[in-house]
Amino acid sequence: RLRVPAGSSLALVGPTGSGKSTVASLLARFYDVRDGSILIDGVDVRSARVADVRRTVGIVFDETFLFSDTVRANIAFACPEATHEEVEQAARLAGAHDFILDLPQGYETVLGERGFSLSGGQRQRIAIARALLADPAVLVLDDATSAVDVTKEHEIVSALATAMRNRTTLVIAHRPAAIALADRVALLDGGRVVDSGTHEELIRRSARYRELLNLEGNGGRS
Repeated sequence: RLRVPAGSSLALVGPTGSGKSTVASLLARFYDVRDGSILIDGVDVRSARVADVRRTVGIVFDETFLFSDTVRANIAFACPEATHEEVEQAARLAGAHDFILDLPQGYETVLGERGFSLSGGQRQRIAIARALLADPAVLVLDDATSAVDVTKEHEIVSALATAMRNRTTLVIAHRPAAIALADRVALLDGGRVVDSGTHEELIRRSARYRELLNLEGNGGRS
């Protein structure tokens, strides 16, 4: 059983197929549980409208989808009525404002298909700004640093730390820098929680946890 107190953060770590992304999908009601339940503030998500659940739960995926539209429209996708000041504030918090100003037309620059005119780190910061503007009560970071070069990872980690502030957050991660952002870590295997604790506690006592981090450190994906 997983319990994440309001305003706290939990990292989900485990090998491929352990159930990490499944938790995110169930939370956002991409599909529903057959057994057990997913509760947000004590309310079973199956009893709420899908649209309401997805306003409550925001997800930043490992592969960011950007539309062939302006930077402003991409950030304001979930909040098209947002003012320029609100869009800019979200971009500042996500560490995106400065590079946006360097684009040919700033916030009015039209991005290429899937945002490939931007670097991986820039695309992720646009996605983080989008999530911040939507202001979800629950934020899911689904391997949000995996597409970013390790040399630029600190920039994304800093933006993620800002996004997580005062917000209930699930961090699905492989890289130690992202995992360490969370208050606690749950180690998953075979769809079950096999251990939990802080990042430092699991490093000390769990050989399996150390093994998973070492795989990432050697360039592999767990």
